[in-house]
Amino acid sequence: MKIGIAEIIVICVIALVALGPEKLPIYAKKLGASLKEVKKVTGDLSKDIRENIVEPLDEASAPLKEAIEPIVSLKEDVNKSIDDVTKSFKSIGKPAKKEEAKPEVIEAEVTETAAAEVETQAVAETAEETPSLAETYTGRKAPRRQRPAAKTAGRRSHNA
Repeated sequence: MKIGIAEIIVICVIALVALGPEKLPIYAKKLGASLKEVKKVTGDLSKDIRENIVEPLDEASAPLKEAIEPIVSLKEDVNKSIDDVTKSFKSIGKPAKKEEAKPEVIEAEVTETAAAEVETQAVAETAEETPSLAETYTGRKAPRRQRPAAKTAGRRSHNA
């Protein structure tokens, strides 16, 4: 809360009218001395608070801050890893950027592709060798079911 010049002038005029011109300087000196004393007391009080409360708390918290620092750095590393995984999940299905791939990456992709092809062939061979339930009981292969053709022409509404 700040007091401007207009407020000070209004206060002086009211004080002059209320106290009179003879007593106004005496009360002004008393007011100045009181304000000086209040300023001195508040300065001493803030110094005592700083020395007795703030500085000991800073000294006590310094070892705690040092102990927490590795945990904070570990948290940051974990957050980076989570962000990387999230970005990789978001990029699934999107076209890759046009960058030159490193040879190790290409070899790993070729190896993974070859392993996937071998696995697909093994699954297909296993599926061909395994008889269906109908074959097991009847001894012959069941015919494949075909989907019915979609009816597009000549549809009738329920109201007609």
